[in-house]
Amino acid sequence: MRVALATCQGLPDWEVDDRPLHEELARHVGLARPAWDEDLDWSQFDGVLIRTTWDYADRVQDFVSWAEHVSRVSRLFNPVEVVRWNTDKTYLRELEQRGVPMAPTIWIEQPTELAPLLEERGWTKAFLKPVVGASARLTLPFSDPKQGQRFLDDCLAAGERMMLQPYLSRVEERGELSALLFDGQLSHGVRKVPAPGDYRVQDDFGASDRPEQLSPEQVHLVERVVAALPFAELLYARVDLLEGDAGELLVTEIELVEPSLFLRHSEQAAGRLTQALLRRLKAR
Repeated sequence: MRVALATCQGLPDWEVDDRPLHEELARHVGLARPAWDEDLDWSQFDGVLIRTTWDYADRVQDFVSWAEHVSRVSRLFNPVEVVRWNTDKTYLRELEQRGVPMAPTIWIEQPTELAPLLEERGWTKAFLKPVVGASARLTLPFSDPKQGQRFLDDCLAAGERMMLQPYLSRVEERGELSALLFDGQLSHGVRKVPAPGDYRVQDDFGASDRPEQLSPEQVHLVERVVAALPFAELLYARVDLLEGDAGELLVTEIELVEPSLFLRHSEQAAGRLTQALLRRLKAR
């Protein structure tokens, strides 16, 4: 069998997280790592696993169209319906309606005055981010409503849809906890901590990460999230959790398209993902 791990052009040299997967998969299948937007015959592959396609946020419609094409000529993981759903953060509204605890969110698609919204909710520091985004793209924590308003106006003028939330300050010290799942089963946990004075938990910005075992409470919340998803038997998923001001657990993202899986933090993780993929391919 031949398998493609879809990536992007210009992948940073420091990206080494998937190397255990490359090594493990290469023992079982013919392996290629093409960029998703290459002019390529994708039907030559028995399966296409979306991995480091990190430049799609600026071309999300092209990316979804690519996923639709690949799904017609090969087997795409996760499937195209997951790609459509998960590349637009409005999926968080759907999960909140199903009882998943989220940070309070105001969805903004047209010119909006921020100051009244902040005053009404008592938010002295807030956070803006786009509905379609990746790697902290177009994000802004702010205390000055005028600063936030300028940023919001610029983003809306550029065609972005935005989300307004209270700023969860515990991220600066506690970071973000990620639960990694393969075949719906918890594989491992990772704590991502931003650089001093920063809020961004991506290693692009100097953040650090380490393995962490989830508590029973955290595992229970992750299980609730998985049960609330409109998809069954996902090959892989990442659930990201932050602590609110009172220490409560809140879901910030469910990454089902191209998440970092932090395979280097678990000796068994690459093998688990490989075996889960092989089971799907052999069952075709």
